[in-house]
Amino acid sequence: MSLTPEQDAQAVSLIRGISMDGPLAANSGHQGTGMALAPLAHVLYSRVMNHDPADPQWPDRDRFVLSVGHVSIMQYAALFLSGYGLEIDDLKNFRQWDSKTPGHPEVGHTAGVEVTTGPLGQGFANAVGMAIAEANQRARFGSDVCDHYTYAIVGDGCLMEGISHEAADMAGHLGLGHLICVFDDNKITIDGATDITTDVDMAARFRAYGWDVVELGDVGDELDTLEQALEAAKTTDKPSLLILRTHIGRPSPDYEDDHSAHGNPFSADDVSRTKAVMGIPDEPFWAPDELVSAYRSTVGQKGADAHAAWAARAEATTASADWTAAFASTGLDGWDSDLPVYEQGDSVATRKAIQKALDATYANLPGLVSGSADLKGSNGVALGESHPFTADAPDGRYIHYGIREHAMGAAAVGMALHGGVLPVTATFFVFADYMRPAIRLASLSGAKVCFVFTHDSVGVGEDGPTHQPVEQLASLRCMPGLHVVRPADGNETIQAWADVVRHDGPSALVLSRQNIPVTTDGSAVAAGAGIVHEPDDDARVILLATGSEVAVCVDAAAELAEAGIAARVVSMPSWDRFAEQAPDVRAQILPAGVPVLSVEAGVTFGWAAYADDSIGIDRFGASAPGSVVLDKLGINVAHVVERATALVN
Repeated sequence: MSLTPEQDAQAVSLIRGISMDGPLAANSGHQGTGMALAPLAHVLYSRVMNHDPADPQWPDRDRFVLSVGHVSIMQYAALFLSGYGLEIDDLKNFRQWDSKTPGHPEVGHTAGVEVTTGPLGQGFANAVGMAIAEANQRARFGSDVCDHYTYAIVGDGCLMEGISHEAADMAGHLGLGHLICVFDDNKITIDGATDITTDVDMAARFRAYGWDVVELGDVGDELDTLEQALEAAKTTDKPSLLILRTHIGRPSPDYEDDHSAHGNPFSADDVSRTKAVMGIPDEPFWAPDELVSAYRSTVGQKGADAHAAWAARAEATTASADWTAAFASTGLDGWDSDLPVYEQGDSVATRKAIQKALDATYANLPGLVSGSADLKGSNGVALGESHPFTADAPDGRYIHYGIREHAMGAAAVGMALHGGVLPVTATFFVFADYMRPAIRLASLSGAKVCFVFTHDSVGVGEDGPTHQPVEQLASLRCMPGLHVVRPADGNETIQAWADVVRHDGPSALVLSRQNIPVTTDGSAVAAGAGIVHEPDDDARVILLATGSEVAVCVDAAAELAEAGIAARVVSMPSWDRFAEQAPDVRAQILPAGVPVLSVEAGVTFGWAAYADDSIGIDRFGASAPGSVVLDKLGINVAHVVERATALVN
């Protein structure tokens, strides 16, 4: 069952029309690229992609990533036509409060949207992550159950952003043959023609990365040629870049190839003149019922048939415990029943403890795929029972990301949103700044990624302030939707890993370089905070700390006791988890009327919510041995005792 040539032409015109009507109604948006790419969108959704609008989460569907997220109205038009649940009223509410059609695509908000895009380049790197996930699952579970493609549309802006270099290099090196990207080569940016900022030979650039590059030329309106090119891209074992010369604003008689068509909504007269050229009625949101019905029937039947055939051949695999756990991003039954425990008085860096946690749970977490940014020996996320993911061994569950933090973070988001993978990434904490856009989009998307950050404070030592994080912890804590844990010792680290696996969303584990005495049983992680030391008498002061500073506070409490001051020590590994607790639970740990002194080797920003006074580091660090830097900057027992005594008095 297929559409007629007349219906093909009408569908392209409908997508072009809605690409103008949506921004006009909202007085906001980007119509020009949607108009130019309408034929490509139509070919992808109606001819090329395997997808089932009746089940947008079908595991073996092809994935579509609109890296040029500002062109969302085009995707919404295609989703409307295909039958994903959007209707004309949704398109009329483009960019309005509580609509299904926000200004940029948002996964989980609009059915059929795979990833949240907008910041240019992020979607491209997400697509690389999705292709990694697909290749890994195809190798591990078999092509009968996993054999699909990831399609992405990228623009000049996506490929100017530095993340595109990292992601493209990685994709070529890993031989991701099921990744097909179409480069919308319209030679236009907001400020004008692309030649005011770049002269790069994009074809040569991507061939150097190891991609299969096809320069399609000016065929943006040729449906059969587009279809043939996309189908041909499936035959190579390299990632594909199809360079498509397009004309922004086509077929506007006024703004074709004009940079004004990018972000300035057409006037009503502009839209009317363009619709006259297109030969469609001059009415907003033109969508003839007969066309919409035929389109939905055609796409729906094709998708249902493909889905049914897959379900039959994949039945045994998808019923298996490994598949079920992988796609639930959790573990097999009993995965957390025998977690390691450290003895009180042991001394271990929390970056080493996370390795012990991964080793203990690896076999029972079938979706677990970890990797680090060229820091395998330092970050503690190696998977000793696995081998690296490579072009020749895509079943490997450890990824050598190289020195590519930007792409690592975004690829992990793509892997998580693809499904079937529980991705863990790792680098030094100070380089969380390189990953911030990806962490933010993970939080916005609810993508279940574990971001491991080690070398968490000025305790890094001799490398100095360029490598000593002080403000990063506060910056992550203030990000909505991100679960942040800075464990006090080995036991809290083990429990933090279990907490991450149970958590439905992104997490950041912030771990030490240096060894830390084991002072807790790990139980504080569950509520976000817990009592580590309780004095014999009623506490006159509470020492509230995270990470390595908990042990400092335990020692300080002992000295305070000798001076006649009873001090409770509380470990607060997770602010966000503690904030979720009922008021009575929080009051049991931090009772009213008892002064609180917070101690943390980072900026004191935010601690006023819990503490009456704070010891922290509101400056950059210095180059010296880590213990010296901590001591010189006031993270020591004597300073805690002094400040706690002053607070009590």
